[in-house]
Formats: sequence, C-alpha cells, structure tokens
Amino acid sequence: MLLEPRSNRLQKPTRRCLRRLHVINHTLRLLRLFTEAPYSETPPSYGYDLEPRSDPPSLPGSPPSSPRLRSKSRSSRDTQSSGSLESTLSVDLDQEKGLEMRKWVLSGILASEETYLGHLEALLIPMKPLRAAATTSQPMLTIQQIETIFFKVPELHEIHKDFFDALLPRVQDWSHQHCVGDLFQKLASQLGVYRAFVDNYKVAVETADKCCQANAQFAEISENLKVKSTKDCKDQAAKNSLETLLYKPVDRVTRSTLVLHDLLKHTPSSHPDYTLLQDALRISQNFLSSINEEITPRRQSMTVQKGEHRQLLRDRFMVELVEGSRKLRHVFLFTDLLLCTKLKKQAAGKGQQYDCKWFIPLADLTFQNIEDCESTPVPLLPEDEIDAMKIRISQIKNDIQREKRTTKGVKVMERLRKKLSEQESLLLLMSPTMAFRVASRNGKGFMFLISSDYERAEWREIVREQQKKCFKSFSLTSLELQMLTNSCVKLQTVHSIPMTMNKEDDESSGLYGFLNVIVHSASGLKQSLNLYCSLEVDSFGYFVNKAKTRVYRDSTEPNWNEEFEIELEGSQTVRLLCYEKCCNKSRQSREEAEVTDRIIAKGQIKLDPQTLQNKDWQRAVIGMNGVEVKLSMKFTSREFSLKRMPSRKQSGVFGVKINVVTKRERSKVPLIVRQCVEEIERRGMDEVGIYRVSGVATDIQALKAAFDSNNRDVSLMMREMDVNAIAGTLKLYFRELPEPLFTDEMYPNFAGGIALSDREAKESCMLNLLLSLPEANLVTFLFLLDHLKRVTENEGVNKMSLHNLATVFGPTLLRPSEKDSKLSSSSTPISMNDSWSLEVMCQVQVLLYFLQLEGIPTPDSKRQSLLFTTEV
Repeated sequence: MLLEPRSNRLQKPTRRCLRRLHVINHTLRLLRLFTEAPYSETPPSYGYDLEPRSDPPSLPGSPPSSPRLRSKSRSSRDTQSSGSLESTLSVDLDQEKGLEMRKWVLSGILASEETYLGHLEALLIPMKPLRAAATTSQPMLTIQQIETIFFKVPELHEIHKDFFDALLPRVQDWSHQHCVGDLFQKLASQLGVYRAFVDNYKVAVETADKCCQANAQFAEISENLKVKSTKDCKDQAAKNSLETLLYKPVDRVTRSTLVLHDLLKHTPSSHPDYTLLQDALRISQNFLSSINEEITPRRQSMTVQKGEHRQLLRDRFMVELVEGSRKLRHVFLFTDLLLCTKLKKQAAGKGQQYDCKWFIPLADLTFQNIEDCESTPVPLLPEDEIDAMKIRISQIKNDIQREKRTTKGVKVMERLRKKLSEQESLLLLMSPTMAFRVASRNGKGFMFLISSDYERAEWREIVREQQKKCFKSFSLTSLELQMLTNSCVKLQTVHSIPMTMNKEDDESSGLYGFLNVIVHSASGLKQSLNLYCSLEVDSFGYFVNKAKTRVYRDSTEPNWNEEFEIELEGSQTVRLLCYEKCCNKSRQSREEAEVTDRIIAKGQIKLDPQTLQNKDWQRAVIGMNGVEVKLSMKFTSREFSLKRMPSRKQSGVFGVKINVVTKRERSKVPLIVRQCVEEIERRGMDEVGIYRVSGVATDIQALKAAFDSNNRDVSLMMREMDVNAIAGTLKLYFRELPEPLFTDEMYPNFAGGIALSDREAKESCMLNLLLSLPEANLVTFLFLLDHLKRVTENEGVNKMSLHNLATVFGPTLLRPSEKDSKLSSSSTPISMNDSWSLEVMCQVQVLLYFLQLEGIPTPDSKRQSLLFTTEV
C-alpha cells in the first residue's frame, strides 16, 4: 500500500530533472558567449541572482573596509606632471580597492565551497552502507545501480576537499601578495570529471527513481538525506532529497566561469595571479563550449505573403502570446483587414522580408474581454529580472560611449552593439503585460501584450471607426496574401524595433531624473461620473503606467490636487488617461492587467527640456475630446535629485550625522525614525501605495520643523496628519543625511558584493559588509528593514511589494555623497544618464537583496543586540 502513492509522487522528480536538463543546456549555450570576449577586457555583467539562501557558513576574519574606488582617467600625451601624479594616485587607489575586494570575493568562494562539500558529503553518507549491503543476501541496491547513481561523486568530493583545504589557510592568513591562481588553475584542469558526471546525470536520476519505486526503504532514505549545517546557531541538519543533491554538481559546473570572472574583475592585471586566473578561465570556457547542446527544433512558420489595392492606416511592433510563449510581431492595419506578420532574419545583401502569420478582415474582427473568452495566463518576468536587464543595458551603453572615445575599437563596438540589441529586444519582449485580444467571427482568438492602455485604446478606436465603412467579409488566395505581405516592406511606417540603439547620436536621448506632477482638476464633463486619471511615460523604448489618482465620485468637475514623483529614464512624453470607474464590472485579472474601467478621454504632452530646466512649477492643460485636465509639472535632473550636502549643524536632526543624533538622544535608533515607523504601523499598513504616494508638501515641511526644534507636540501633530505625509517625512530624513546609511566608504563594496555570481559567496560577502557598518547605521537599518518587511505582509491591501519598497528606499539609503559620485567624471550627457541608471538600479538591488534575505537578526529594544559581539 505504501509503494503506490510513493511511486506516484516520484514520477514528478523525473519530469523536473528533464526540465532542469533543458535549462542546463540553455544556460550552457548562454555561457558559450563568454568565449567570444578577449580576456584582457572587463568581463561582462551577468545580472544578479537574488534568490535568498539560508544558513550561510561562517567565515574567518574579514578585511577592513576599503576606500572609495574612483574611476580611472585616460591621460593625453601632453598631460601636466600634476595630472600624471593624480592619475597615478587614482590607479594606485583602484588597485588597492581591487585587492581589498579580492578578500571579500575569496571569503565568499570559501563559504560556497564549504556548503558544496556538505552537499557532496551528504551523498557519500548513504553510499557506503549501500555498497556494504550489496554483498549480502538481501541487497537494497545492486553494485551497478550504486555505481550509476553515485557516479563520480567521490572523485568530485576529493577534488573540492583538496581545493578547500588549500584555500582556507591562505584566506585566514591573508596578504595582498598571496596567490591563489594556482589553486583555481588546478581545479579547472579537473573539470573533465564534471563532464563525465553531467553525461551520466539523466541516467543517474532515472535509476534512482526506479529504485525508489521498487524499494520503499531506499525511497525513505533518498527523501531524507541530511546536510550538516555550517552555521553555529543551528545544530540540526537540513533534509534534502537525493534528486536535489545530485543536481548540485550540475549547477556547480555552470558557475565555474562566473566565479572566475568575479575574481578576475577584482584582481589587478599586474598581480601574479592575473595570468593564472586567465588560464583557468580559458580552460573553463573551453570545457563549457565542448559540451554538446540539444537545440530545440524551432516552430515551423508559414511562408506566404501579400496584396494590392488597399491603404495602410498604421503599423506597430507588438508582442503576441502564442501557446504560452512571447513572439515579436509586426502588425499592419489596412483599410479592410488586420495583418499579423513576422520579420524574417535578413540574409547578407538582402532587404527586409515578412512572413504572414494570420489576418482578419475588419468586417469579421471583434475585441474580446476576459468575460468573453477563456482566461489565458500571461507568463510574467519578475520585476527584479526586468531591472537586471536595464542594468545590463546601461552598462553596455557606458561601454559603447567609452569605446567611442578610442580609435581602436571597431570589432569591440560591433560586439557591444550586438549585445545591446539582444538585451533591448529581450526587454521589449518580456516587459508588456497588458492583454489586447482580437478574434475573428469564426471564434479564432489572438492575444497581444502591450505596455500602454493609451495605445490599446488608440487601436480599438481606429479599428471601430474603420469598421463603419467595412460591411462585407472576404477571403484572400495564397497569391493575394503573398503580394500583400510583400508590399508591407515598402508601406511600413515603423521601420525598426523601438529601441534606443536605433537612434542616431544627435537625436534627443530624453530626460533623466524626477518629474513631480500635480493633477489638479478636470472640466468639460457632460454628466457626473466617478473619475480617476492615470499617467504613463516612455522608458527604455516602451510606455509604462507610473501613477494613478484616487477616484473622485459623482462630479462634473473633479478636483484631485494630487502630487506624484515620477522617475524619468530617457523619457520624452507624458500621457494622461481619464477613466470612469465601473463598479458593476466583473472581477479584474491581475495577472493579465486587464482594465475593465471605461476610458473617457486621453491626451499627451511632450516634455520640453528647455521649459522644464526652469526649477519653477510649469502649468499645463491637456485637452481631449472636450475634456480639459489641468496639471503642474516640475523637473529635477538626476544631478540634483538626491544630492547630499555636508553637515553644517549639530542641532536638530535633518542634515545631521546619524551618530551625532543617536549620541545626543542616547539611543541606538533616532527618535524621528522610531516615531514615524510607530505611527505608520499604527494606521498606515493598509494604505494603498504607502511610501510611494506623495504626501502634502506643507505637512512634510511642518513635521520637519517640529522634529528639528524638538517640539514636544510632534506626536499630536502626526496623529492629525495624513499618513503619507509621515511616510514622506521619514524618506526625507534619510535623503537629507549628509552621508548615506550605508556610508560613502562602504558603498562601493556593497556594489561589488551584489554583482557576485555565486549565491553562497554573495550572501557571505553581503552579510560581512553589513556587519561592518557603524553601530548607529547598522541598528537603524535593521530597525527599518524589519518595518519594511512588515509593510509587505499587507501587500494584498497596500500594493507595496518588496521590490516596490526597494525602488523607493534604495537610492534614499545608499546614494553616496556628491563628492564621491561617479557622475562627476562623466563627459557626455548620455554617459552620465546611463551611469546614473546603473547606479540607481544597483542601489535598488542591494536593498532588495537584504529585504529578501532570511536570517538577518531583528533589533529588539528590550535587550542588547548581539550584533556587536560578532567578530567581523
């Protein structure tokens, strides 16, 4: 009776392992790209793995905090001697910083190796008794089955045990002159054992699955393999399944080049290790390239094409959802039909060509809502992965700008532009989440994903207007359809995918910074409605919804007077949509971002850099279908949006160093932080958009003055104020600190730590860096971190996820002082903006990492924290 359900349960791991093999092959294909980069160049960015891990191993002593890393400058031949000296000092500082970060990276690698050895040892524990039982009269498994399941595990354990034992004393007795390249070179030379393990992996998992179904005792053992914890505070061993542990070496081999890239990134080229690490990297890359890939056969497409006597109304690139996969399409709207095509890959010397995917005569076309069709789940990419793409795009743009200033980078430029094209195409493919459904009269439906409700409304309006002139259905022969599709090449108005790389250098790159928008009121409505407005701005080639007002009920002249702070990333246009709130509609589908409310009016306004450079508020009126909406806008460039000023006073709390305030108040956490958090937790945890929605500016300034003057009535003031003003006051306090909570000195180390590829190494590095912060900074951050996690417990009501909070607080807590900002050395506006995007996204990722990380101590005001007894 026990065998049957266990058998059913063990069918799933086999399917999971097959899916994992597919992921492994895909990962190896991506890693093959690494072999194209010359080893003398800076390794490319690989994005951030933010999956939290528990039980990080404890490490030997960590190095002291390092000085701020300044960017290197290229000296011209006629540079003065003082300039040469400054450049030399800058290079020396860079090398010193790199050597300090080497210790952090190596400590993380050591911790990762210790965890990995624990996994291999957990596999070896049952292997020995199983082998001994195989020679008895009642064996649990045969010798052949044991050899198949545990193939090469002892050899892998021996290899990594030798590596760990050799690396540990060098890290414990650290010196910048120590070499470790020989250890990594030796480890890379033994990768052939991994090749044998990976080739056998599928057979090993299938054999283990069959043995579990045939033997209940082995099934029990395989589900409860114990991995010894390396953390002192946990004495219980964690349980893992056999399948999970067998996957560890497969996962490990795909990280070999990433670890070496991390170490090379922080190893000066003059260090003796550099050549050895390059050789180890070359061996690892060649090994990965030698592994055979299974290329999934591509879906066959129709190759038929187009027509003649009709007029093109509009065309656009859209994302179509096909059998759960996102496909980029070029959609053409003619006077009598809607045509969906795929842009074919261009052969050398040939122009553009299209394949027809499908068409619908306008007389047969209908629009579908969720209520009219079966709900199709939209595959969504997590917000942190979208941000990781933006980080890579910004990094590549910076590299392109740097290469433009050199005379020897033609091939490098070509490769960088190719990478930029790949990343921007992927971002455009994965970003849209709003469903736009069309169907033919025979019931065949198609779904597009777009990012803007404004564009969806435009398409519906123009189709419905044209349908008034189209009464008859028709069909097209293959020849007519071929002629029609061929004509799209000449008729198209959108000639390329809307990516920034398609713009010429002299084209406007848009505005980067923060746009404060006040939506005042609306007039011109014919009847009383429940009305609200939403704002969209263009970003990275597509439009994004950024803000929404509250619903103003039963009025022909709604007065919102709501202010929003919108981040601009190369933005040129603001769109405004007015909606009637429809309370009687059926439920909304959050996954598909389906809006059931009716659009009353829509309009847009171009962002004029010349007008917005004025720091005063600019009034604007958007007229749309007889309705006028009044706005006020004020733009703050990134150069000044989060600029920190040196401390010029010792009294008050705003603009005063945090350790001065805590010492004066004789507390570990500033009183302003504790009071604001307590009030928000008392009545703001269910507030929609808490910390994102702006409070009234006059209330925030009043609270700031009360805290600065130590007004005893500040608690009473807070109880009577809107909770968003209190949240705004707390953000303003951290924003006006003369030095960020993560300190100027430690900020570059956090930025380097978050970029590490190995999960265990990253966790070890980031925790050690966190515990290196000054006491007041550390306890205040832990207090705030605990509060923000409690805010997300009510995400279903307040709509504030961990990612949303990280976006709000990341730059506020980490943005360095102006004197240490990387932007001060930027030579071009584009380079400055992309560099800032990279910095801001990095700051968001650092905070998000700690928000997602489990096991961080929680501050307790009733007892002394144990944090300061930990050796760092």
